Amino acid sequence: MTPDPRSNKLGAFAQKVTSRPHYTDTSHERTALSKFLSDEYMAAAAELLGNHPGFMNAIADVELDLQFVVTDAPEGDIEYRLAINDGAVTFSRGTGDNPDVTVTNTYETAVGISTGELNTQMAFMTGKLKVAGNMAVLMRNQGVINQFATVLSSLEVEY
Repeated sequence: MTPDPRSNKLGAFAQKVTSRPHYTDTSHERTALSKFLSDEYMAAAAELLGNHPGFMNAIADVELDLQFVVTDAPEGDIEYRLAINDGAVTFSRGTGDNPDVTVTNTYETAVGISTGELNTQMAFMTGKLKVAGNMAVLMRNQGVINQFATVLSSLEVEY
């Protein structure tokens, strides 16, 4: 379901998944190639998130709003959001009103994390990844974050 862009600050590319459709194990399959952090990437990721039983189970009874800011991307700075509420997930470009946590890094760091060449914890400890906001909420939802990363790792991505 795509919200009306006139009524949604996130615009026409917001992808909201509210049901738990039947899941077929496709862990050996990869999705079609999409450009990293593009609208197509966000749509493919939203679909995968909504169809992944591990992720959907992890978000049960969770309220979490994560804002991501990627600087120095080829097209300029990119903002996107992962919002979870009442078993529904929204993953899209854009910003939220009051995120629990904002994660900021450069495009180079985001690519390194996405490809597995850079460990998220090491990026944080070396200052390549900055986190602002409610750290307790972030720590309390590590299971969700881990499932989120697992799902995104199955995307076929062009960097």
